[in-house]
Amino acid sequence: MEVKGFPLEGVGQLEEKELERNVVLTTLEKVKAWARSNSMWPLSFGLACCAIEMMATSGSHYDADRFGVFFRASPRQADLMIVSGTVTKKMAPLLRRLYDQMAEPRWVIAMGSCATAGGPYVRSYSVVNGVDQIVPVDVYIPGCPPSPVALIYGLNKLQEKIRYEARTGRSVVEDGL
Repeated sequence: MEVKGFPLEGVGQLEEKELERNVVLTTLEKVKAWARSNSMWPLSFGLACCAIEMMATSGSHYDADRFGVFFRASPRQADLMIVSGTVTKKMAPLLRRLYDQMAEPRWVIAMGSCATAGGPYVRSYSVVNGVDQIVPVDVYIPGCPPSPVALIYGLNKLQEKIRYEARTGRSVVEDGL
């Protein structure tokens, strides 16, 4: 007899079915991806009005904690950076420094029109037209400002991306998803 590719000797048919229902076989990488996706610790980088919506997401009404999202104040404790608001050229080097201080693996969410593409300040001399010019962005959340529900949706998309990349060993960009 064989259960999920492993030979079993001296096991009856009843026990074999019980083992198939109750034994889970997986890899260490999949377990790490599951743990990482269900316990994200974002470094809040709130720069403008979108930061208010980010704070509302962690409040009691929307409760981002139920998704395993616990905001951290130190980049050394964070694995996710949520950039919410207008990034100026003066702030860009500091944003990059904080990103570099975060431990690997790390992810970035660009929240709001200003963080994704410069927003209404796109023609200003002092505004960076998208945070992806400074750090690699994993999830873009459009809106001015996006609602807490949109941020939760973006967090769920990032969780799916983390699990997909661990399951396949390939990035979402390589597969065109």
